[in-house]
Amino acid sequence: MSGNDENLIVEVDQQIARITLNRPERRNALSLALMRELLDCLRSFGESREISAVILAAAGNVFSSGHDLSEMRGRTIGDYRKLFEVCVEMMTEIQRIPQPVIAEVQGVATAAGCQLVATCDLAVASETAKFATPGVRIGLFCSTPMVALTRAVGRKRALEMLMTGAPIDARTAAEWGLVNRVVPAEQLRTEAENLARQIAEASPMTLGLGKHAFYTQIDLDQAKAYDYTREVMSLNAMAADAQEGICAFLEKRPPQWSGK
Repeated sequence: MSGNDENLIVEVDQQIARITLNRPERRNALSLALMRELLDCLRSFGESREISAVILAAAGNVFSSGHDLSEMRGRTIGDYRKLFEVCVEMMTEIQRIPQPVIAEVQGVATAAGCQLVATCDLAVASETAKFATPGVRIGLFCSTPMVALTRAVGRKRALEMLMTGAPIDARTAAEWGLVNRVVPAEQLRTEAENLARQIAEASPMTLGLGKHAFYTQIDLDQAKAYDYTREVMSLNAMAADAQEGICAFLEKRPPQWSGK
């Protein structure tokens, strides 16, 4: 299954969905229209029992240059609030849907484009990819990208990127925890798809439960995190897929997931 419109290309192959940002002539800038379309697409996939993983890719040489600055000149405070509200909603939806979302980064990812990578659950990058939050250089500090970036790379490294605007290369991004792995450009799509298919072997119910639990516990103190995850794991153990997985392991056979 595939679909194509002005801003996005959407393809589904078996259990893997691929969303491609399709504004290469605008460096895949995140216009308000694109963000709304991506938000709708994520919501649709999030409700699907047929999709186990989502890959977020981009056409052209740039992953995303961030917000479309042509939409940010001479607007009202209400316009700016709406723009950033939709952006935050879109970023939040990436982590809200049960399926893992994998960024496939083939080129430069800056500002809200870097935020997009930091927000995705996992990220695979080409050796030629670069990452930056250069808003400070045009008088617009990358405050919303800062939220995802800080949680991915930590305070000192995030502040270095935010205060200097200087780019980091793909290897540095991997070392800092912004991406999971770096591969040659010609292997990028294959690597992202292999990762997605490896994930798709697990129970979709278990993946969704685990992803939700991860983002819930991450900002709790340790005692509260253990209290919460102890209950999650207890309930998880009661699920049909958990019982099937345990039985399959003990019986040395492949599990048959029911999604329950």
